[in-house]
Amino acid sequence: MVEKRSAEGAATTWFLSARTRVGTTGAPLTTAGGARPGNPRIRPAGGPPSSPGGHTGGGPLPAAALPLLQARLAALTRRYAVPGAQLAVHRRGTTVAIEVGELEQRTGRPMSRDSAVPLGSITKTLTAALALILVADGDLDLDAPVGEYLPELDGLGDEVTLRRLLSHTAGLASGPDSADVDGVPVRRYLADHCRAADLVLPPGTGFSYSNAGYVTVGALIAEATGMDWAESISAILLEPLGIVPAFAIDGGSTTGRPIATGHASGGGRARPVRQTLALVESATGALAGSATDLVRLGAALIQPAARGPLPAEQAAWMRTPEPAADPFGLADGWGLGLALFEHDGRRWVGHDGNGFGTACYLRADPVDGWVVAFTSNGTGGAALWRDLCAQLRMLGVPLGDAGADDVAAAPVVAVPWGCAGTYANGGVEFEVFARDGHAVLAVDDAPPVPMTFHDGLVFSVPDPESGRLVRGGRFRRDPGTGVIDALQIGGRVARRDRTAPIRRASMIA
Repeated sequence: MVEKRSAEGAATTWFLSARTRVGTTGAPLTTAGGARPGNPRIRPAGGPPSSPGGHTGGGPLPAAALPLLQARLAALTRRYAVPGAQLAVHRRGTTVAIEVGELEQRTGRPMSRDSAVPLGSITKTLTAALALILVADGDLDLDAPVGEYLPELDGLGDEVTLRRLLSHTAGLASGPDSADVDGVPVRRYLADHCRAADLVLPPGTGFSYSNAGYVTVGALIAEATGMDWAESISAILLEPLGIVPAFAIDGGSTTGRPIATGHASGGGRARPVRQTLALVESATGALAGSATDLVRLGAALIQPAARGPLPAEQAAWMRTPEPAADPFGLADGWGLGLALFEHDGRRWVGHDGNGFGTACYLRADPVDGWVVAFTSNGTGGAALWRDLCAQLRMLGVPLGDAGADDVAAAPVVAVPWGCAGTYANGGVEFEVFARDGHAVLAVDDAPPVPMTFHDGLVFSVPDPESGRLVRGGRFRRDPGTGVIDALQIGGRVARRDRTAPIRRASMIA
């Protein structure tokens, strides 16, 4: 059995990388060159996440280990061409924070403790927390049809609810490219991309990661509060947590916090890219923040303060697995806005965020109170995180193995009969065909990559950064006929399109 791990893990990194090559995930800036991380800095952030204090040596990491960790993080940013990074580790009332490098390569502007890095999909966890605060206040119903609040969604029927949207079990497709909805009002977005025809699964029957679902959650929040999403999340969640709001795209509040520039890493060099998320998609990925901001969030999720914005009952809902959520390739389970990771009998919760040229991670242990947060402004941060987790485990932080998506040791099996063809999730097409006698996979018009098959219809693909084999996804059979009818990759379900023309010669079944 190939083990599951890492929300928005290697398969998603490959998927996003493939789409970047055809111009769909980021606009390059004009500067270029190699990453030049500056001198590392380590600072005690101390006390509970909402209060100041100092590191006393009785906190989350032994004091003697901090210089080693500091040096190791700096070395990893150089290895993976990441211009800047932040790490924060919290336990027992003390937070240790380390920052290295620059906000943007070759600018000399240092990455500081307060620098805000585009958080990508970690935004969804905060959006979910905000929605559940409104549920606690009686402003939204977790299990009511969303069409009761948004008439544009009447056609989805009674089974698409806020609960299912938060847990990615509503069945909606991932959603359109940001460029295709730039400037589109939210009501038009819902009418065009959240229809019954856009469902890839019957609601409540399985997991398919959906940005469109979280655009819908943002619309529900706006309907319930009378404010837009950015205003609501600032006033109701971020500011009460002691987080200064910062946004990676236009349209959010302006606070003056320095925002890190994302960088696409490749060939040992880093290329700056712009954040091109459409404004209508803000609830899915528009927030920027620091590692210490994420520690505050993590602490609120596992140890809610009596007077904090998120009630304990709703925080527990976020940490509880939804029965229909099987997020293969991302995590071991999914709650209402949180990924769930099992390791040595211990459950961690969190979320990953791949912004445009950024890689960010949050992990929290509800039992022992560990919170670990990492932000980076380079796509190489995904590979860096895997190495950093190993370093933290050596220092006594009981994180799971972020490299468990490596399938190099898994037995290789023959190509399964019936897998060739075209699969679609919304407007994204995945095509499986043969090239030079080997099975390959192409996303839209990106160059195809070779596929290696393992037990359970699982396949692996080369990691875009390291070249090592990582779990790419799996095929799914129709339970009634036994015929392969779907592909699950990056947590997204793509259904076989039997009407698609055969565009490429295929010698595989």
